[in-house]
Amino acid sequence: MSTVIPAEKKVLSENQRIANALRAGFEHKHQLCLNLISSPGSGKTTLLETTLAHLPQKDRVAVVTGDLQTENDARRLAVYGFPVQQIVTGGVCHLDGRMIERALALWPDAALDLLFIENVGNLVCPSSYDLGEAAKIVLLSVTEGEDKPLKYPSIFAKAALLIITKIDLLPYVPLDMHAIEANARQVNPSIEIIGLSCKTGQGVGTWLDWLARRRAAMLAQTSRAEV
Repeated sequence: MSTVIPAEKKVLSENQRIANALRAGFEHKHQLCLNLISSPGSGKTTLLETTLAHLPQKDRVAVVTGDLQTENDARRLAVYGFPVQQIVTGGVCHLDGRMIERALALWPDAALDLLFIENVGNLVCPSSYDLGEAAKIVLLSVTEGEDKPLKYPSIFAKAALLIITKIDLLPYVPLDMHAIEANARQVNPSIEIIGLSCKTGQGVGTWLDWLARRRAAMLAQTSRAEV
């Protein structure tokens, strides 16, 4: 055990060094980077499909998506006309800073305003790895139950936004939305919460407004820093 803990700390320390460099690069280029994290099947790819479908083609947006195997998500997202890269981790249950660094090296001249990182489906491992993002966003579908924030507090504590997905299923599942929100705020009192359905479009506008506000806030912050 004494050899495992120092090794883990070394890995996380090296990842933090890379993440800090990535964040500095994003801020210097006025790029908003968002890290989407959820259990498998909560709807990260579907949310990105809906988001890309609503964004103007003139927007400079790109996606890096991670998965244990296959490039299915990248193929789904590429049809919307924005640059997409798939990272196949080969069994690793999270993305790390080095993976993102390598992916971005394939776009050396890309002028981006918004970068989405779709992390590997997992609520545990990705919470420990900073990717240089401006914010972590955690997704939770209504089929997963109210107690997920209490069972997996680390990611909910670090997330700026909770998106409760598939709310069109609420008539068919025994779920208390107020309980989800209360549990999430018990872990993280400042977390923002949006409920949406990509199938019906309910809440999608609120999500797009949140994106616009984060982009505006990032631009305002970097402009003040340059003065």
